Amino acid sequence: MKLIWKIILGLVLFGIIAFIGLSFWAYNKVAKIDDLIILGNETQIEKIKKADEWLNKLQKDNKFNGAVLLVKNDSVLLKSTYGFIDHTRIQKLNNESSFRLASVSKQFTGVGIMLLKEKGKLDFDDSITKFLSLPLYKKVTIRHLLNHTSGIPDVYMNFPEKYQSEIGEALTISKMIELLGKENLPLNNVPNDIHSYNNTGYVLLAGIIESVSGVSFEEFMQVELFDKLKMDNTRVWNLVSNDKDFENKTSSFDNVLGDVVELKPDVLDGVAGDGAVFSSINDFVVWNQFWNGNELLSQETMEEAFKKTILNDGTIINYGFGWSIFSDYAHGHNGSWLGARTSIVRNKKLKNCIVVLDNSASMNVDRIVKQLVKVLK
Repeated sequence: MKLIWKIILGLVLFGIIAFIGLSFWAYNKVAKIDDLIILGNETQIEKIKKADEWLNKLQKDNKFNGAVLLVKNDSVLLKSTYGFIDHTRIQKLNNESSFRLASVSKQFTGVGIMLLKEKGKLDFDDSITKFLSLPLYKKVTIRHLLNHTSGIPDVYMNFPEKYQSEIGEALTISKMIELLGKENLPLNNVPNDIHSYNNTGYVLLAGIIESVSGVSFEEFMQVELFDKLKMDNTRVWNLVSNDKDFENKTSSFDNVLGDVVELKPDVLDGVAGDGAVFSSINDFVVWNQFWNGNELLSQETMEEAFKKTILNDGTIINYGFGWSIFSDYAHGHNGSWLGARTSIVRNKKLKNCIVVLDNSASMNVDRIVKQLVKVLK
């Protein structure tokens, strides 16, 4: 009897080890990409040609499906797309194709708040209770939300299961705020004691924009930012948008070694602020230029976005308003939601920018960005 159990246990262990080994192989097969080989004596044109060929190969190998922008010293070196708009892999992407940005959306939400600051409608250090009915969070300011230092529990993704009947098909910004108040949860910590990435906080920022402006977050961003910048393929879109679809929109899918599965929005895709912005690689040329100077924000207000966070104990955190801050000159952000994998990195001193957008749940976006840095050297 003991021998039988030993055999069974051995088979189980063998199965586990085999599964782990197979998973590790599959992960490496999907995630591993060849280096982009750039030689020191190559011209800029040769470097771009190599990068373009390398990206095309990644797409054909099912390791990337998306768009790339390379800007050096304010000149666009590469602006191109690779692959298809959705899981059917029939219609090809183009430079007007609009990608879900996931958390790269946060810098747009930050600008929405900055626009209201510029108009004198709010201050960054106002309590959020001035605009939202959340009395428990009186000590939390708008700046705390922008910097991810509010201490508010990041719980909204749990609401659909807990409040299914109240939410229905899509959780909205206003319903999220209502349910957060209903939860009556204490702060996790004193505001500005701890930096903790917080999607709920950025949905609250969208709620503040709605409260102050008197219109939806989607409408405010469209009228006050995207239209004024002529970003024709950029918008807020989710399940509560009036348009059930829009021109040039891409859709998410998962691509594992050519095995493609459509990824559809769910009940959480009714909120915005932490995500829900869609944009094209063409429009990111405009967005990159926006941060070099624009007519909508003063230089003083713009600089607030890149101020590092200083916690109550003096600890410095490298995060601003929807931007991770790498140095005095370099900043960026990435995002991940459904099949969206996105990244933007800028160097304001060199006037360089790299944007990579993907709608196929690629594991390689951050690696692609690091390889493309070679082209700009």
